[in-house]
Amino acid sequence: MLIIPAIDIINGKCVRLTKGDYGSVKTYNEDPLEVALAFEDHGLCRLHLVDLDGAREKHVVNYKILDKIASRTKLFIDFGGGVQSDDDIQMVFDYGASQVTGGSIAVKKPELFSEWLRNYGAEKIILGADVIDKKIAVSGWQESSGMHLFDFLENYIEQNIKYVISTDVSKDGMLMGPAGDLYKEISERYESLYLIASGGVSGIDDLVTLSELGLYGAILGKAIYEGRITLSDLQKLNEQLNPH
Repeated sequence: MLIIPAIDIINGKCVRLTKGDYGSVKTYNEDPLEVALAFEDHGLCRLHLVDLDGAREKHVVNYKILDKIASRTKLFIDFGGGVQSDDDIQMVFDYGASQVTGGSIAVKKPELFSEWLRNYGAEKIILGADVIDKKIAVSGWQESSGMHLFDFLENYIEQNIKYVISTDVSKDGMLMGPAGDLYKEISERYESLYLIASGGVSGIDDLVTLSELGLYGAILGKAIYEGRITLSDLQKLNEQLNPH
């Protein structure tokens, strides 16, 4: 299982929200590149980079930070937040992202998201399936679409989606453990998906539990920034899970 640290950006700084609430911003580092370099120094190869300004403004804002991290590290970056147009997605790839995550866009503009999936291919596009009570949440989790998770997934599986990041919004930033039952159900129902868990990881044991579910990857953020998991511990676990 891939261990994927997250960097969330507001005003060019590395921050975290709780349950997607912009009123709960906590800044952890003024320099996201410094954070990314620390991840790379500890053997981590992936990065989940989220443009929270972009998510709010509905267009990509922090492309310069993407460019800086992509040009100064060898991290495989998946980028989300504010990717709402053809210009946005092209810019994100031009500035060094390896994959782009689309959540709200896949609900609100499904024709455009489907076009990206066809044009860029299933290796480059990740479906963001963020849920509140198994209903898809959109617009930075501020609203529920009313669409059931499984209907949403099945629609895009028919279009050959491969990668899915699923966040249980009730768990995000709470440090109370991930939604293991949800991920187990998704992975057993849709064996073809490369499922990436996100939200709720509170310690190294949570990552071990997720790995035992056979997931493709797990994203974590706050547990690192709050000192619940050290980068050295992550490095050891990563080496156990992904021996070269």
